[in-house]
Amino acid sequence: MASKTPWFDDLSDTPLIAEYARKLDSFLDAIADSVVETKELAEQEKRVVALMKEIEPLLSPEAHEKVTRLLCEVTAYDLMHALHMAGHARPRATFRG
Repeated sequence: MASKTPWFDDLSDTPLIAEYARKLDSFLDAIADSVVETKELAEQEKRVVALMKEIEPLLSPEAHEKVTRLLCEVTAYDLMHALHMAGHARPRATFRG
């Protein structure tokens, strides 16, 4: 039986998924030039959809609901994190031309 990739650091209980994602070849290729192109985003979406279609039939109804909630919460977190980072990147001074 294959071992499971841990989702959390044993000592800090910190999630490890983002760390794994940053090591994906597809991610590294997409950010190599510091610009995520529309094509690269579409390719990532295709990979996500393919994995979802592969995994969904394997789940019991209870597991399906929990995984659906997990996917929604992770997506909300990612969106919130991006907005949070964008907010901190904005200049604080007001232009007075």
